[in-house]
Amino acid sequence: MLRRPLATVFLWAEAWLDKVFGPRWNPLYQLGALGFFYYWIVVVSGIYLYIFFDTGTTEAYESVEYLTHDQWYLGGIMRSLHRYASDGMVLMMAVHIVREYALGHFKGPRWFTWITGIPVAGFVIVAGITGYWLIWDTLAQYIALTTAEWFDWLGIFGESIARNFLTPNSLDDRFFTLLMFIHVVVPLLLLLVLWIHLQRITKPKINPNRGLAVGTFVMLVVLSLVEPALSHAAADLSTVPVVLNLDWYYLAIYPFMEVTSYGSAWGLVAVLTIMLGILPWLPPRKRPKPAIVHLESCNGCGRCEADCPYESVLMRPRSDGLPFEQEAVVNASLCTACGICAGSCPTSTPFRRRTAMLPGIDLPEATLLDLRSQLDRLGSNDNGDPRILVLGCQDSLPAEVAARDGATTLCQPCVAGIPPSFIDYALTRGIADGVVISTCRDGTCEYRFGDRWMRERVAGQRDPYLRKRIPRDRITIVEAARIDGQKLQRAIQDLSDRLKADKTAEDELRLSEPPDIESGRHHG
Repeated sequence: MLRRPLATVFLWAEAWLDKVFGPRWNPLYQLGALGFFYYWIVVVSGIYLYIFFDTGTTEAYESVEYLTHDQWYLGGIMRSLHRYASDGMVLMMAVHIVREYALGHFKGPRWFTWITGIPVAGFVIVAGITGYWLIWDTLAQYIALTTAEWFDWLGIFGESIARNFLTPNSLDDRFFTLLMFIHVVVPLLLLLVLWIHLQRITKPKINPNRGLAVGTFVMLVVLSLVEPALSHAAADLSTVPVVLNLDWYYLAIYPFMEVTSYGSAWGLVAVLTIMLGILPWLPPRKRPKPAIVHLESCNGCGRCEADCPYESVLMRPRSDGLPFEQEAVVNASLCTACGICAGSCPTSTPFRRRTAMLPGIDLPEATLLDLRSQLDRLGSNDNGDPRILVLGCQDSLPAEVAARDGATTLCQPCVAGIPPSFIDYALTRGIADGVVISTCRDGTCEYRFGDRWMRERVAGQRDPYLRKRIPRDRITIVEAARIDGQKLQRAIQDLSDRLKADKTAEDELRLSEPPDIESGRHHG
């Protein structure tokens, strides 16, 4: 119940940001890439800060103060960049998680990416908290003591950890050496988990567009100059900190512990972790049947492997004796049944009549033979107006468009599951006068690349190409979501009006031609 309104919020927000920044610079389409970008800013700035940092009960604070004030022109900016890029990483991570949940990008084969994202969040928070400890001001003192008491509540340690932070003489320099080691190792482990996180994603986007990267970096630099990161007073274990300015991106759990209890905080962490862990399987649902390979039609071209978003199609040595080197093999556990592989197969052509329409790879629950049958049934629907065929998927075909007079819709799990040859077939066989292709907005495709692959196929930039003989002025491609019904209707109406105008112009030109006396041809 929560997902649909959340998804609507994101769709409206993305539409607004598209107008402001354009799809290429829309930050909501590049949340993961921006998170990676901030990670590298944190790493580079952290290395610089490490060069000047001293590990000691008094030296730690003094070295940070030196960087902040005496070396403000570089050290202070680096410290502020380190702080704000870390906050940005948390923000991108949180919005990315909510968006993936809202759009349903966590079920089926995507469970692996979702599950491996949970420790990513944990490592990011741990790295940030240990970073605040290293400053060793009154905020670090509060965090250290509260964290120690939080872990003491578990009762699994031989003696109290919190007693190390009760008196000035209870802490020595080895603590900061250990803390620095943790603060360095955790980001390295984070990078390893991020690598695992992306293993089942084809062509992951780990770098934001250059303009967006430059813009956000300049924003962080300006923020560092206008509002530099500053320390609290030096830590003093003989006093109790009273006034603290918390970083809510990393330290929100601490106020929660203050108003509830340590047990409630552990319960909150446990519940959130468990809920995120089981979410891909709630509620249980029947998975669509994966793509199947018909070896008698497969020539081992490899296009299905190249286009699969989740590496569920692999090329293997031929097993049936046909004179081809390879054959396609589907890993059913990774297949999302999007049909993009069928849309890329060169044997997926509706013009085949002498042999059964059995492409090299197809979806058993949304076959291309069924799609051709639907097209053939549309051939007799003609009321005199231009016949518009709308191709799309469940996310790019709003309900009001499907019921619109003068347009017929064909829906596949993904629009890229419809081969370009079907557009050729519809136009050359007189089934349709024009075709509107409704793709998901750039960066929002349920199957990641469907919108891009379809646009590139029509433009002749990706196999299988739409043949050059097909007039592109009879085809309109529009990016739409389920809230973009009016936008798609306008595109349909514009194409219909244009086709009417072209037909009127052709009729007028034909009537204006003089009779051909020599051949005895006359115009009635």
